[in-house]
Amino acid sequence: MDLSSKVAIVTGGGSGIGRATAIALANAGAKVVIANRNIERGEEVVQLIRSKGGKAIFQKTDVAQALEVEALVNRTVSEFGRLDIAFNNAGIDGSHLPLAEQSEKDVTHLLDVNVKGVWLSMKYEIAQMLKNNGGAIVNNSSIFGLNGYPTWSVYTAAKHAVTGMTKAAALEYAQQGIRINAVGPGPIETPLLEVGTGGDPHSYSGFVPMGRIGRPEEVANAVVWLSSDAASFVTGHTLPVDGGVTAQ
Repeated sequence: MDLSSKVAIVTGGGSGIGRATAIALANAGAKVVIANRNIERGEEVVQLIRSKGGKAIFQKTDVAQALEVEALVNRTVSEFGRLDIAFNNAGIDGSHLPLAEQSEKDVTHLLDVNVKGVWLSMKYEIAQMLKNNGGAIVNNSSIFGLNGYPTWSVYTAAKHAVTGMTKAAALEYAQQGIRINAVGPGPIETPLLEVGTGGDPHSYSGFVPMGRIGRPEEVANAVVWLSSDAASFVTGHTLPVDGGVTAQ
């Protein structure tokens, strides 16, 4: 897939799925803006892309802060002239506790990042894409946005919100040239899953019909496809990348 004329934003682009997707978009020819709270990780991905001949810049961004998201989009346009693709990937998993044991502080923080952060990102991305007569947005939902899982009630609620927001926004802008989709990763070998499993992400393999967890690059490939003209008639869809988990 050739994205050589495209400019892309990847939030949470410093590690895991975001990192793999930023690299995949750059490999397809896109100019990439890495948004991340961790400066060192974000700059590392930028340097990796540049070392392979790609074009990338870093913008420190907390997606829960409107001014920072607006600055991210403005920086993208000032550097590269336009915005064509956005992968709204930044997120946290919160506390793994039964609903009644969750703290208000933790719940508010999780919803601010995972729901408000996606909303803010789309708000500013869409406004810019309308000036370009179109674009493609992919949000990172989860299998948790398609089913329910115990001790993950708030995270599940947040990812269901992302799935629903993706559908509604896709309908709102379907006739204005902006396609909006989501991916729904299952267990993927990322630093987030490693922490969540106490250091052994492969312990989730038995949960997956294919008998293994996924690789970040496998989600990245789905994002690149959804962002490309190869998916030109796909909008409002959440694509599971989960080794068959949601088919059970």
